[in-house]
Amino acid sequence: MVTSCQSTSISASAAFSTTFSKEDPYIYQVGFGNRFASEAVPGTLPYGQNNPQKCKYNLYAEQINGTAFVAPRNDNQNAWMYRIRPSVVHDGFTPLPSNPDLESNFLPINTKVSISAGQLAWGAPPIPLISTDFIEGIKTMAGSGDSTLRDGLAVHVYSANASMAKKAFVNNDGDMLIVPCNGRLDIQTEFGKLMARPGEIVVIQRGIRFKVCLPDGASCGCESFEIFGAHYELPELGPLGANGLANTRDFESPVACFDIDQTPWEGKISFFRAGGTLHLCKQQHTPFDVVAWHGNYVPYKYALEKFVAVGSTTVDHMDPCIFCVLTAKSKIPGTPLADFLILRPRMTVTANDI
Repeated sequence: MVTSCQSTSISASAAFSTTFSKEDPYIYQVGFGNRFASEAVPGTLPYGQNNPQKCKYNLYAEQINGTAFVAPRNDNQNAWMYRIRPSVVHDGFTPLPSNPDLESNFLPINTKVSISAGQLAWGAPPIPLISTDFIEGIKTMAGSGDSTLRDGLAVHVYSANASMAKKAFVNNDGDMLIVPCNGRLDIQTEFGKLMARPGEIVVIQRGIRFKVCLPDGASCGCESFEIFGAHYELPELGPLGANGLANTRDFESPVACFDIDQTPWEGKISFFRAGGTLHLCKQQHTPFDVVAWHGNYVPYKYALEKFVAVGSTTVDHMDPCIFCVLTAKSKIPGTPLADFLILRPRMTVTANDI
């Protein structure tokens, strides 16, 4: 006797991705820490292996690692990229003069920094009067530790009135968390494009090339946080359960996007930051030539209005950790290197309280 399993069913045509809008023309994959895969040209990713002897379309396979090769699988972060030209094809590095506005060494032996015994706060910087792009407009306000020790953080502000055009930047000191204050940031990375508006944050990990354009004209940012020797992660929820605070599905990562440009870019400058120093590097092709990629070491953004706030419904204020969007571990167990918090509007119903 033969039975039929045929039935009427409807299947998804692809995995979920966001839709574009007037304010944000790009689409994104959703999730935090996922191992994504994306192809700008279908069929580019190799089947069953990462580094074939010959990649499709004569592309070059490269791996970028955010952790050591032998890091535990749960902590391991890496991505494979398939690009038109190898990233090592360039004209070498030239050290640039020291920038007095940038700092990455906050140890007591550094005479350029001082320890403040009080609380510090600052607003967004003014828009510059001369042509200044995102990287040129970054100024360090505070920090701790030292980037060469792979331990610490730096707090910057930025103000810019010009797009980076044929410039790219790669930070080999730490991960950057960028907070736009007014005006959107159109950020192109090796993994694709992200549009960040005020009210959103963007994280670009160490070693990833990017450039910033200003679609709304001049822009300034409340802050840009840089962490050394760690990566941002979601805080543990504990008794809150499986949901709450920043939900994993609300984080958005780009899809593959590449430029076709093999002409000499004499005006193209790539800034390479390592050990707090800037280096200049010229190359004869665009760095944004990744046709496909897969992995979990990928830039992402998050809309802060999606944060699920929690609090007490009886008495007393909860500890400020309930406002934590992202955290980064320090070398001391149970002690964060940095926490990024949001104090968004919420109902407060506690009795006999401040």
